Amino acid sequence: MKGERFRCVRCGWLVDGDPWGTQHRNHCPQCLWSRHVDERTGDRRSSCGSKMEPVAVWVRRDEWALIHRCLGCGTLRANRIAGDDSVPALLALAARPLANPPFPIDRFD
Repeated sequence: MKGERFRCVRCGWLVDGDPWGTQHRNHCPQCLWSRHVDERTGDRRSSCGSKMEPVAVWVRRDEWALIHRCLGCGTLRANRIAGDDSVPALLALAARPLANPPFPIDRFD
């Protein structure tokens, strides 16, 4: 239900389901993991219920969003970040592609 508190599926953190600046929350503000519960944002209709791994961040309409991949069914979902999400966790996620480029960066002149 909207605004319910829940335990993170990965780290066990007790998460406020309705933090400031959001309509509802699906992901943990500490480790950014989620559970596959929505078919559409906020509907809580997914029957999958598997863990969703944070795999990337992107900018959507001038705000950051998290991209999660469901470990059960492979679905990708985007969720807005919240004001209390861990900045180090968000930056580490954003830096992943820079840490492992798909081409040799030492060959640039």
